[in-house]
Amino acid sequence: MKTFQGRVVTPGCAQAEALVTHGGLNTLASFQKSLQFGDKTAKCGDQNNPDLYGKPMAGKALCLPQTIGSTTGGLVLYCACAMDRQPACMLFANPIDSLAAAGAILADVWLQPGKMPVVDSLGEEFLSYVKDGMTVTIGPNGTVTVE
Repeated sequence: MKTFQGRVVTPGCAQAEALVTHGGLNTLASFQKSLQFGDKTAKCGDQNNPDLYGKPMAGKALCLPQTIGSTTGGLVLYCACAMDRQPACMLFANPIDSLAAAGAILADVWLQPGKMPVVDSLGEEFLSYVKDGMTVTIGPNGTVTVE
């Protein structure tokens, strides 16, 4: 078990199974099929992300370095939350980009506070330590425990 301290982007507590990518998350490519065709498990549709492709993202602790892609990323995250296809939480090794932050914050404010807690700036050690299937717990102050 190891604990990491990050910065709270959207508050909330969560406990979920880790789903880890070491490449950037292209939000549109990853969630597009789920949002268009009603896949409630939100299987990742991004063929360029071998860590996530074909794996369900809904309800998981999504652990990633950063998001990549177009300016639609924030809206896609908001829509995933609005359709209940969001990860249980998003945990960024690096500082979150403004577009992903906007989507997460809008979901938190417009939909339901704590629906998808987001913590960033957890560091490279976090991403090296966490593996698929490990249990990740977020505390209210940005503390992330991995076991």
